[in-house]
Parts: sequence; structure tokens; C-alpha cells
Amino acid sequence: MTLVVLWRHGQTEWNRSHRIQGQTDTPLSPVGLEQAAESAPRVAALKPTVFISSDLQRAATTAAALTAITGMEPTFDPRLRERSFGEWEGLMHPEAIARWPEAFERWRRGDEVGEAGVEEIDAVAKRMLAALHEAVDKAGPDGVVLAATHGAAARFATVAMVGLPMEYAPRFGPMHNCHRTHLRRDPHRGWQLDAHNVP
Repeated sequence: MTLVVLWRHGQTEWNRSHRIQGQTDTPLSPVGLEQAAESAPRVAALKPTVFISSDLQRAATTAAALTAITGMEPTFDPRLRERSFGEWEGLMHPEAIARWPEAFERWRRGDEVGEAGVEEIDAVAKRMLAALHEAVDKAGPDGVVLAATHGAAARFATVAMVGLPMEYAPRFGPMHNCHRTHLRRDPHRGWQLDAHNVP
């Protein structure tokens, strides 16, 4: 059975300070570098056969921690990027609330934002699924696909892979830095959630 592993990047300073990040290309913090180095051996133990990564540097640097111990190089794919948060990127939560109070509340509920250039949930899920399905086809029926990606993008992809409506996405909860979600494809029952938010 094919296994898909969604691996969130390590901490950035923007994560630590709760600044809205989106597709702004921020580096890992010193803590994030340590998290990636600690997580990489556990990920390597899964024996990935196809390795893909978001091209944003926080994911690419996390992926490099695995390359350092296995020699396996990822293929970089912009479809694995985090959700774009448009005009919110770079703002602290109170700053976004002050300017877009109703839209921010919709985001908190897990609804579409519909303002400020924030990427639609369905668009994120579709691009993530396209990238993951291509990787799965390459991996074959018993392969392991490892995708170094981002929290919200991984959550939307998870919901879409198991065939749930996007309204269920908030129930999965946020992924911690350098934690993983595992999805396994059963030949009879399709994609199933094996684990979520595991270190």
C-alpha cells in the first residue's frame, strides 16, 4: 500500500512570534534547524522512495536535513507551498483583525476569507492534490512519498485525500513544526488517515 507522509517544516521566527507567514519566504530559526535535524532520522526510517518539497526555503531547509543523512535529494514543487495570505502576510494577528475583522473571523472558523487576496481553500487543496497524485504515480503501489510542506497546505491536502468536505479541515487541528501526517492508500477502501501531527 502506498504511504504519503506530509512533513511540516521547522520553526521560523515568524512562527514563534505569531506573524502571518503564508508564502513569504522566511528562513528557519535556530530552533527550527534543530527541529529539522532531530526529525530527519525518524523520517528517514520510513524509507521514502519519492521525495518532494515546497520550494520555500523553510521547507527546503527542512528537507535538506534529510538529504544530509540519506543523500536523497528532493524535487522542488511550488504547488506544495503554504496557502497565500495576500495582504495579511507579515502582519501580527491584532493588525489583521483591526483592518479585516469579519474576514479574520471567517478564517478562524475555517471558512473562506474572501478578502485581502487570501488564497481560496479549494485552490490550495487542488494544487496540493495534483502534486501528491503525481508523486504517488511515480512511487508505485508500495512506495513511500515524502512531501516537505506547510501546516495549512498539509491539512487541506489531508482532508481532500480522504474525501471529506473542506468544512472538516478545522477539526484536524494545526500541525506542529516538524510533525507529520501519514496517509495510506488501501486498494479497496482508498486513502485512509494513519496518523496526524506525529513527531
